[in-house]
Formats: sequence, structure tokens, C-alpha cells
Amino acid sequence: METGSRPVPVFPLPGLVLFPHVVVPLRVFEHRYRTMVRDALAADRSIAMALLKPGWEEDYAGSPEFHPLLCIARIEDAEWQTDDCYKLSVKGVARAKARRVTREFPYRAVLVDERPQHPFSEDDPLVAMERESLLGQYRRLARTLERDPAEAEELGFEALVNVACTLAPIEPDVKLALLEEDSVFERAVKLRECMGRALPGGPASEGEEN
Repeated sequence: METGSRPVPVFPLPGLVLFPHVVVPLRVFEHRYRTMVRDALAADRSIAMALLKPGWEEDYAGSPEFHPLLCIARIEDAEWQTDDCYKLSVKGVARAKARRVTREFPYRAVLVDERPQHPFSEDDPLVAMERESLLGQYRRLARTLERDPAEAEELGFEALVNVACTLAPIEPDVKLALLEEDSVFERAVKLRECMGRALPGGPASEGEEN
């Protein structure tokens, strides 16, 4: 999509940080967001996934604040359910920053500027080494989530980093900080540090008695 050219509908959630290349399932049940989905499907299927700021509960029915760093997503699949809800599959496309809210009702829409990232090469030896290190962490993560660790073997570096960011057992605000990192390489390094502390057998658990 051409960022900055037209408003993008915003779907703010309290616990989800979406990353580019990552596909997540969503269930949309509120009337305003069902309207948003219908409008997006009638246009270019783009929505902006945003993380709500702390205190969102006090104004959730209105316009609770959300962090300006967003992930533009594309609705890959939409299924209307018998309970009057949408079952969606959305894929992260690009990081962006909200520039200005252009509408509030029935859902918010914003003008956005795409946020570029630092270039990298899959053939860079440092990138290859970091990928192998992250794959080791991912295998540990997959075991805790009862997922097949082989599913990450064929992913490119950025996709691997972002999928691991999504699945890692870390707080949403930490994930948002990882999304904000313009260097995928640095994001991977910071993610491994976070996962090392969060996963069983990591540095935080060393020396603990059974």
C-alpha cells in the first residue's frame, strides 16, 4: 500500500504486537470492528494493528490511546461466523507510525508513514551466525509451546526474528520495543537476551534449586 496516501483503519488491542511477515488469527466481535473489517475487505484489505496504552480499560468503549508505532497488516482470510463475528487471518506487512487520526467513528483511522529498516544481507556471516543462535533459542521456545521446531528452519532471517518475537513469552511493551528497533540484526540480539531470561533453562534459572 502507499503509506501516507490515505487513512488506514486501526484495530487496537491490549496484548498483541504484530510484526511484518507474521500471520496471526483474530476473532472480531465488536460492532465497530466488524464494520471496520467490512470496509477493509471492500477496499485493499489493509488495517493497522496497534497496541493499546496502559489505562485503556477506563475508556475502552470510547477512544482509548494507542501507541503510535503500528504494524500495517493485510487481511489474508475472513470468515463470517454464525455467532455474528469475523474469524480473520491477518499478515503483518510493514512497520509504520501513526501521523494523524482522521476519523473517530465508528472506528478510528489514521494517516501513517512507513518506517524503513536498516538493510541487511542473508549472506552476511554475522547474520548467519545470529540466525543459528536464534534457531537454538527457537527450538527451546517451540518445546515449551508444543510446536514443531522444524517449522522455522526454512524461514528467512527477518521472518524468523519476527515469528520468534511474536511467540516469545515476553510482555507486550517489550515486544513493542523490539518492533521499534530499525535493525533486524539488533532486534534478534535483543530478542535472544529476552528469551534467555524468559525460557526455562536460561540465565535467570541458572543456580536455582529443583
